[in-house]
Amino acid sequence: MRVILYLLLLLPATAPGTAAAVSPDVIVAAAEQSAWADRTEALGTLRANESVVVTANVTETISAIHFDDGERVAAGELLVEMTSAEETALLEEVRARVAEAERQYQRVQSLTERGSASVSLLDERRRDLDTARASLVAVESRLKDRVVKAPFAGVVGLRNISLGALVEPGDVITTLDDDRIMKLDFTVPSVFLPSLRPGLAIEARAPALGERVFEGEISAVDTRIDPVTRSVQVRALLPNPNQVLRPGLLMRVELLRNPRQALTLPEEALLHRGEAHFVLVLTQGEGGATLPERRQVQVGTRRPGFVEITGGLDAGERVITHGTDKAKPGEPVTVMAVDDGTRPLAELLAQKSAGADADDPAAPAAGNE
Repeated sequence: MRVILYLLLLLPATAPGTAAAVSPDVIVAAAEQSAWADRTEALGTLRANESVVVTANVTETISAIHFDDGERVAAGELLVEMTSAEETALLEEVRARVAEAERQYQRVQSLTERGSASVSLLDERRRDLDTARASLVAVESRLKDRVVKAPFAGVVGLRNISLGALVEPGDVITTLDDDRIMKLDFTVPSVFLPSLRPGLAIEARAPALGERVFEGEISAVDTRIDPVTRSVQVRALLPNPNQVLRPGLLMRVELLRNPRQALTLPEEALLHRGEAHFVLVLTQGEGGATLPERRQVQVGTRRPGFVEITGGLDAGERVITHGTDKAKPGEPVTVMAVDDGTRPLAELLAQKSAGADADDPAAPAAGNE
């Protein structure tokens, strides 16, 4: 009786075709050379490339408004006109005075050339002409102060004045921003100063705009370091062709320092033992079997989902990313999917499940209860 029970206990371990004899399914990925950089995060605030508060230069009433809220205007475009009837009349008077002074000067000049007039009289007429011309410039300048033009192309903000309103110097009429290119100002710890330079790429995201990524580059690094925070001010430029970015927007910045080509792997491939890191590299065994080999590697920096490999692995070698808990070094495995980064993990796992159902003769046919 004891002999029979002993044989029954041994039967599952020795019976052919059991699950213990089936090689585990794994998902693999190849080590690839890819663009890599050390990422440093910071917070910054957007500013328009050019920004100005449009104000009045004189105290006068508004006679015409030539813009609407949020309108795009060209450089030199007329925005506001003020009452200028008195200056216009004065301009005509001064022009007439200049014309008369020119005639008197030319008349005396011709007489002086014939010796019929003195040189001192010619000098007086020249002085009268210069005085009239200076008065004309002054009146023209006063007249220009009563029109407000856009100093550069951009978008105007909200209109703060109405037709007929009395404005004084310093009163805000509207704002004007050139938002075709945005300036992003942020601070970085001074320890990163050696790797900061104009032209360094950045990536910026704004909580208000979801996960959209805006790419730009550093345009300037401040010449001074804050003695209190030990940080340096950095300015980057972000193209804004669709005018999505607005001045004052808070953005999360990632500096892409030390750009280089690096050997990278999905982070799931790493196995840890203490401070050491290992991967299971696939090798070819006898009879064409696929065997995992445990190999120690050296890692560099990381970013979400990926890790830089600085030693212990060559480009093109395949490592196990999923199924490392079932795979054992030197024992065959079955590669069910290759993770090339184009498909999500859920789809790769579904591919494994579909393959398992196809191999199981007891699985029900698709569409049958």
